[in-house]
Amino acid sequence: MSNLNRWEGIGRLGNDIELRYMPNGKAVANFNIAVDDSYKDKDGQKVEQTEWVRCVAFDKTAEFLGKWLHKGKRILAVGKLKTRKYQKDGVDHYATEIHIGQGTEIIDWPEKEARQQPQQQASRPQAQQQPAAQYSQPDDSFDDDIPF
Repeated sequence: MSNLNRWEGIGRLGNDIELRYMPNGKAVANFNIAVDDSYKDKDGQKVEQTEWVRCVAFDKTAEFLGKWLHKGKRILAVGKLKTRKYQKDGVDHYATEIHIGQGTEIIDWPEKEARQQPQQQASRPQAQQQPAAQYSQPDDSFDDDIPF
């Protein structure tokens, strides 16, 4: 059996997306989403807690999210869990974040632009939508002669 590295969650942006460009011209978007969770403690009382999830998007996805998402808006974030190591003042630090990928969707479109929203998912540039569409529509080439 192979391994699976996939994370998905629905949350609200804690701040506006920080969009930057690398020296090679590729966009990078950094943002945090608040994901709520609740459970009952040993006394049966409901306990609510919020987990903050650090997310990173690249290239066209970063630009797209940076344009359409703002503080407080909800997003279905889908991606891979990655941990990176960096040094600050000679001390090793680690950051775990979600690298946003296909399947990410904006849930709360800005009201002002809702009528103009593009008909694409956040993580897919227009050219990449074609293959995904084939899975949502029935395949007409199916052979009807199969007896089951």
